[in-house]
Amino acid sequence: MNEGAYDERRLRDFIAGRTSGFSRRTLLALTAAAGVGAALPGTPAQAAGPIVKPLPADLFRSLGTNAETLWSALKGQGYYVPVDRFFVRNHTVTPTIDASTWSLEISGSGTRTAHFTLDDLKRLPSVTRPVAIECAGNGRGYFTTQQGQTVSGTAWRLGAIGVGKWKGVRLSTVLRRAGISRHAVDVQPIGLDPNFVSGGVDLGPVRRPFPVRKAFDDVLLAYELNDEPLPPDHGFPVRVVVPEWIGISSIKWVGRIEVSAEPLFSPWNTQFYRLFGEGFPADGAPFDRQVVKSAFELEPGTVFRAGTRTRLTGRSWSSDGPIREVKVSTDGGATWRRARPYGSTPGGVWQRWEYDWTPAAGEHVLLARATDVRGNTQPEVTRHNTLGYLFDAVVKVPVTAA
Repeated sequence: MNEGAYDERRLRDFIAGRTSGFSRRTLLALTAAAGVGAALPGTPAQAAGPIVKPLPADLFRSLGTNAETLWSALKGQGYYVPVDRFFVRNHTVTPTIDASTWSLEISGSGTRTAHFTLDDLKRLPSVTRPVAIECAGNGRGYFTTQQGQTVSGTAWRLGAIGVGKWKGVRLSTVLRRAGISRHAVDVQPIGLDPNFVSGGVDLGPVRRPFPVRKAFDDVLLAYELNDEPLPPDHGFPVRVVVPEWIGISSIKWVGRIEVSAEPLFSPWNTQFYRLFGEGFPADGAPFDRQVVKSAFELEPGTVFRAGTRTRLTGRSWSSDGPIREVKVSTDGGATWRRARPYGSTPGGVWQRWEYDWTPAAGEHVLLARATDVRGNTQPEVTRHNTLGYLFDAVVKVPVTAA
């Protein structure tokens, strides 16, 4: 169930020609058309408004087909990110789907074919879980602005994460009902959004496989977010939620799930969502879990009143387990002091914290550094990769007191 180990094993299968669903010939054509990594932004398969919900400037930073949450918009909010400020990651556009005619197909060499309507899924036993959905490129912009390095892809800051309360049915329940074979090894959800075109190559619908063992552990087919039906931008009527794995695994608008008796591969774990660059293999390095991060609930450039006590707040998270401690520096890293954790932490997905500070007049650089229960700590510098994934360095936040 470890994402990195699975990815490494499937890469060996792919190189040896033992995989189904995406050939090396297609990969070579894509690479020749645009070069490894250069094709990441892609070309939407249709021109339309990519996001349905409003994107007010005080809640979001709009990034084309994507929108990241402003951290100032989470100050004073609860543990879960409200739907109206939950970030949006689209590869193309948000599709319009009629729930009354929608159905989920389960098919492939590792199962009998079955179909489930939304009502069918809702009649099955439901579960509710706190899960973080985080884009693998969250923090990508800091490779350039903080480390002076060139990367491809959407220049997220730290707002490409949302912790939600997801309700749905266990994927394992549905797979058993469908009649999964004991020979099945991989499961691949496939989205109903328009095909993704990159470098002139039509890569088909967004999809990414994971092992049957993970599917039977904790994966959900979710139809509610924070006690409400899924909104269109977040996967209505049903999406996959894969705890602890990178966000691309949690396919939105799922319409089919391929269950295979042979290893599966897609562009989203060959050309995209692998680690390329100096020091990495030519075929890319395996992609591991998300890393430790911290964010202040304010925007860079915030102005405080000098000599007045203020309460800094923020959140820290790690896919490797709960946060053990957070330290804050208000002088650019010269000194560090422990922040106070507060609030409940359902599922230990992230930790809210606070720190009281009385700033002197002038410019300041705020830093927050978290350590999780496994001892993973944010470094000063993140190892560079050309697609800008897994940025975990301590982020410098300039502010002013006047």
